[in-house]
Order: sequence, then structure tokens, then C-alpha cells
Amino acid sequence: MLLASVPAARAANSEPAADLSVDPAPCLAAAAASDDADRIIATCGALIDNDKTAKPDRIKALIARAGAYQRKDMIDRAIGDDDAVLRLDPLQPDILNARGELWRKQGDRRRALADFAAALRLDPDHLAARSNHKTLAQELERLGALLAVAGKPSFNCATAKRAVEKAICADPGLAALDREINAMHSLVLREAAGKPATARALQRAQEEFLAARNAAFGRAGYDLKAAMQARLKQLTGVDGY
Repeated sequence: MLLASVPAARAANSEPAADLSVDPAPCLAAAAASDDADRIIATCGALIDNDKTAKPDRIKALIARAGAYQRKDMIDRAIGDDDAVLRLDPLQPDILNARGELWRKQGDRRRALADFAAALRLDPDHLAARSNHKTLAQELERLGALLAVAGKPSFNCATAKRAVEKAICADPGLAALDREINAMHSLVLREAAGKPATARALQRAQEEFLAARNAAFGRAGYDLKAAMQARLKQLTGVDGY
């Protein structure tokens, strides 16, 4: 009986082993056909967590899950999945651009700009990365310009002689108001180009405001900030500071 059982045992052992590879189809199907972020996260998460998942399938699953996390506004997790993709394959300009957009959404402009630049080094013709890099560089340039004048009025404090001007220079809030008033006055003057009478009236109104401010400053009951706010409102039609 024992001998008779040997061929059967050998036959059983000679059967091909079961296919232990992982099927990526459910994850890819969920990503392609569903807006259900939770379903994508669950389905693709199982694929990502399986040690037997092939590298290309793992990358696709990570990309799909990152998109689902982004739709749920789970930005940190989306960035984490993009990080994982780039560790598996650093030559992914689309993912660098996508991660850059996520960094930008989080307010980390430095990392965003670095990712957009890296994407362009890999693919100089990447339109989205080029557009993102350009607009972010312009944004940083504007922020730099604003920081350069932060707390400074429209005039040079080093040569200020009037008491009211020195008071404005000493107060960052008043300095910002002065700069806004000057900027809005310049804007309305530009908008009045081609209308000499209107431009003259606008300039006269500004000069009258400055003259009244200079004369009234220091008098009992005079509120410099309120006067400047009123002038800004007059120029913009909305409340200022």
C-alpha cells in the first residue's frame, strides 16, 4: 500500500505551483472608472502593500492612490505616495510636476519650485511644469518686492523733515497705509490718461489731502490713521485698513 501511494504523491508534487503573482487589474480598473477615492485608496493600497507586486504595477498604484488622496485633500499622504514613486523611478517629470503642485498648495514654494525645475531638466518641453515654474517664479519675485518695501511708506524716511512724515515712518501700519494711498492715486491717474481735466482734479484732490494732513497733524482731536483710511476709501471705494 505504501508503494502504491508513492506515484500518487509524486504526481501531486509534480503539479505546477500556484501563480502567486499579484493582479493589478482591480486597482487600475478602480482608478480608471471610478471617482470613489476611498475605493481607489483601499484597492490600490492592497496592491501597494503586497511584497509580490511588480515594480511597474506598484508605481501605477501609487500614482492612482496619490490622485485619490489629493481629491480628499489629504495632501501629506499624496506627497508621500509621489515620494515613493520617485524613489522607485526618479525619471518621472509628470510626478515631479504633480508633487510640485502639491507643495505649492501647502505653501512650500521653495520645494515646489525645485520640483518644477527638476521636471524641466528631465523634459524641457513639459508644458505644465514650464507654466508652473514661470508663474511661481513671478509670484516669488512679487513677494520679494513686497518684502523689500514692507513697513516703508511711499517717500524716503531718511530725508523726512515734517513731523507727520516722521510719525508715518515710525509706524509700520501708517507706512503701509501711505504706500497704499500713493499706489491707488497712481493707479487712478493712469486710468485717467487721455482725460486731462479728470487727471488735474485727481491730482488736486491728492494735494489737498496731503496739505490738510500736514496742517492738522499734532492738533487736538486729529486722528492721522482715520484720515488716511478715509483717503484710501475715497480712492478705492472700499474700506482700507
